[in-house]
Amino acid sequence: MPKVVIGMGDCGVTADSQSLLVTYALGSCIGLAIYDPVAAAGGLLHFMLPDSTLFPNNAPENPYKFADTGIPLLLEKVCAYGGSKRRLIAYMAGGAQMLDKEGIFEIGKRNCLAARRVLWKHGLLLAGEVVGGVNFRTVTLEIATGRFLLEEAGRQRELLPPTRKKGDSTWRTVS
Repeated sequence: MPKVVIGMGDCGVTADSQSLLVTYALGSCIGLAIYDPVAAAGGLLHFMLPDSTLFPNNAPENPYKFADTGIPLLLEKVCAYGGSKRRLIAYMAGGAQMLDKEGIFEIGKRNCLAARRVLWKHGLLLAGEVVGGVNFRTVTLEIATGRFLLEEAGRQRELLPPTRKKGDSTWRTVS
């Protein structure tokens, strides 16, 4: 399967069922995956900061760097591949407390809040998330199935879709 690597401040969208979208080393950054199971289209955004208005010169140059500008573009692109906002499933990972042990800036927490706020404005809620903590994470969106895989501390797990039964774990160990 072709692996499409999404770098920091970048986004990838596809309807190629053979593709895997992956982003590495999420610390305080957020990896936000959007998937439409009917269109089998999805996208992955790796944004770094919550609010582009604090960096007005940087936002037009790289809108994917920010939650408030990157998420709407991600949604727009997935819908251009046949996705429908009514069917979209969203997963989020990252938002760790990195390089700020005293919690002065709380970039990870602010990124999480910004993502939820922007998604809510677009009528979407998260189907699952793995945020906070102090570990780096790698996430993969499998386009053929919509599986959202997370690797953290040498362990890979799958965040299960929201159709699980009451009492089921939200995680399944992959390897």
